[in-house]
Amino acid sequence: MKRLSFAIIFASMALALMADDAIRVNFKGSQPTITDFAWAFCKYFHDLEETGDKPSNAILNALECVRDNKPLDATLTIQDKNGYLFYERKYDNVVFQLEMCVWNEADGKHKLFVFNHMLTLVDGKPACTETSGLMFYRYNKATKKMVYVDAPGFEVDYMDTTYSMPCYGKDITVTKWHADGTKTVSTLKWDGHKFSNR
Repeated sequence: MKRLSFAIIFASMALALMADDAIRVNFKGSQPTITDFAWAFCKYFHDLEETGDKPSNAILNALECVRDNKPLDATLTIQDKNGYLFYERKYDNVVFQLEMCVWNEADGKHKLFVFNHMLTLVDGKPACTETSGLMFYRYNKATKKMVYVDAPGFEVDYMDTTYSMPCYGKDITVTKWHADGTKTVSTLKWDGHKFSNR
């Protein structure tokens, strides 16, 4: 599927760039919101040359539509208080979803940001060729920049597994999809440092 190629391009691009410059997060007030993180992340990847089509562009376009009071052909839900952003676009029986989330770290000096380029759903189930992908960044309050980091405390499973970020609370929901159409759901708990199954 076309969406799979987008996800592969984006994941490859991210891995190639994770040693590059940190992403600066501009904001007003005492601390950045999920909206500020979304602008910084999407603009950074949008401004890179020869990056092809990227899932982050969908969020960037939606943010620009909201800012400019233009019609939006998708749903964009932003919960700055909870550090959560959700994007969804529907094409007949196909639903394309993206998420962003930010957590406070226990040291009080950092935040953890994630971009979840989720799989495409067809008739409510994941397309067989699609998987979720997670990109984590650690934000330093002193420098106002975030840098790429590995998933803290767990290995991302790219085979028939989807991840849902919390619009409320702090934990990630993990869904493993099986060939017979059933699924197994588990939770990754955030302790302020890392995620763990418990």
